[in-house]
Amino acid sequence: MMNHSQPKGADYNYTVVRQFALTTVLWGIVGMSVGVLIAAQLIWPQLNFDTPWLTYSRLRPLHTNAVIFAFGTSALFASSYYIVQRTCQTRLFAPRLAAFTFWGWQAIIIAAVITLPLGYTQGKEYAELEWPIDIAIAIVWISYATVFFGTIIKRTTSHIYVANWFFGAFIITVAVLHIVNSMAVPLTLWKSYSLYSGAVDAMVQWWYGHNAVGFLLTAGFLGMMYYFVPKQAGRPIYSYRLSIVHFWALIALYIWAGPHHLHYTALPDWTQSLGMVMSLILFAPSWGGMINGIMTLSGAWHKLRTDPILRFLVVSLSFYGMSTFEGPMMAIKTVNALSHYTDWTIGHVHSGALGWVAMITIGSLYHLIPVLFNHGRMYSTSLINVHFWLATIGTVLYIVSMWISGVMQGLMWRAVNADGTLTYSFVESLEASYPFYFVRFIGGCFFLTGMLIMAYNVIRTVNAPQDSLPALAEAKAV
Repeated sequence: MMNHSQPKGADYNYTVVRQFALTTVLWGIVGMSVGVLIAAQLIWPQLNFDTPWLTYSRLRPLHTNAVIFAFGTSALFASSYYIVQRTCQTRLFAPRLAAFTFWGWQAIIIAAVITLPLGYTQGKEYAELEWPIDIAIAIVWISYATVFFGTIIKRTTSHIYVANWFFGAFIITVAVLHIVNSMAVPLTLWKSYSLYSGAVDAMVQWWYGHNAVGFLLTAGFLGMMYYFVPKQAGRPIYSYRLSIVHFWALIALYIWAGPHHLHYTALPDWTQSLGMVMSLILFAPSWGGMINGIMTLSGAWHKLRTDPILRFLVVSLSFYGMSTFEGPMMAIKTVNALSHYTDWTIGHVHSGALGWVAMITIGSLYHLIPVLFNHGRMYSTSLINVHFWLATIGTVLYIVSMWISGVMQGLMWRAVNADGTLTYSFVESLEASYPFYFVRFIGGCFFLTGMLIMAYNVIRTVNAPQDSLPALAEAKAV
C-alpha cells in the first residue's frame, strides 16, 4: 500500500494545487456551457442571434479548447503538482515558477476566450490559437516541465512512482507536439501561415491532434488514475509490473496512430495503413491499463455501494476501456469508410472526453479538495451521488444518440440507386439526424447540471469551518 503521508517537517505547496483545482471546476462549467449552446445551435440555428462571434464555427473551437486545455489541463496541473509532492515526499521545486504556470495558463485561457470568437484562428484542430499565444503556451509548458522534473530530482524517496512516469511522458511529448505543429510564418500580429503545406501539413497536424488525445487526454489522466484509484479504494494497485508494461507499451505505440485520421485522403496509402496497424496494436496496452485500474478494487468491491467518488473513478475506467476498443475499430479502413465525417466520430470522442477524462477528473477532485482545504470529506456525499448519475446518464444519452446518428448518416451517404445516383441528398441525412441532435443536447444538459451541483458542493466544502466535515467511516482507510 502506498504510504504518501506527509513526512515530518515537510511543507507541501498546496496553494498552486488549490488554485488549479478550483479553476478546473470553473472552466469545466464554462467549456461545457459553450458545448451545450453549440449542440442547441445545430437544432435551433437562430441561437447564434445573427452575431458573428456567436456562430457555431467560432464557438466550436472555443468549446474544444476550453474543455481540453482549460478544464482538462488545469486538472492535470493540479493533480500532477499534488501527486509529485506526495509520492516524492518533498515540496515543489521553484514555487515562484509554479505560481507563474498558474497565472500564465489562466492568461492563455482568457486570450483564447477573446480571440477565438473574434475569428482569429490557424484553422488547425486543437491548435487553433494564433502564434503569439502559441509562444506563451510553450513558455508556460517549459516552466511546468522545470517545476515537475525539478521536484522529482530533489525527491527524498528512492523510487519514482508510476503515476509520475505517465505525467512526465505527457509533459515532454505535449511540448514536442505543440512546438513542432505550431511552427508558422507570422504575417501580422494575429495572422500566420503554417510552415508546412499540403499533405505534410495534414500529417503533422494529426500527429499532433491524435497525440494530444494520446498523451494529454490519456497518459496524463492515467497518471491521475494510478494515484487516486488506489487511494480512494484503500488498496494497492493490482499489478505494479503491469503498470510499467502498460506505460512503455502505451508511449511507444501511441505516437504512430495519427494517420488513421487521414484515411482516404492524399496521404500515401502505406502511411494510412501504418496508422491503422499501430492503432489496432494500441488496443492491448490500453486495456491492460483499464484492467489494472479496475482490478485494484479486488477485495474492495463493496465500497462501490457507499462511495460515489470510487464509482466515478471506476466508471471512468469502463468508458476508457470502451472508447479504446472503439478507436482501434474505427481505425480499420473498411469501418472508417462508414464512420468518417459522421456523428459516430463525435460519439467516440465524447465517450473518451465525458466518460473517461471528465469522470476521472471529477472523481479525483472530489478526493482531492477535502485534503487541500483540511476537511475529512466533501460537504455532501448525497450530492456527489446525484452528480454521478447525472454524469453517467448524460454521457450515455450523448454517445448512444451519436452512434445511431453516425451509422445512419454513413449508410445514407453511401446508398445508391440502380442507376448509380445517390439515394439521399445531404440535407435528407441532416433532417434524419435532428432527433438525435436533440437527445445529444439533453445529454449535455444532464452533464452540465452535474457540474453545477459539483460547483455548489465544492464552494460549501471550501467555505466550511475547519473540522466541521469529519471523515465518513468508510473514508477512514484513505
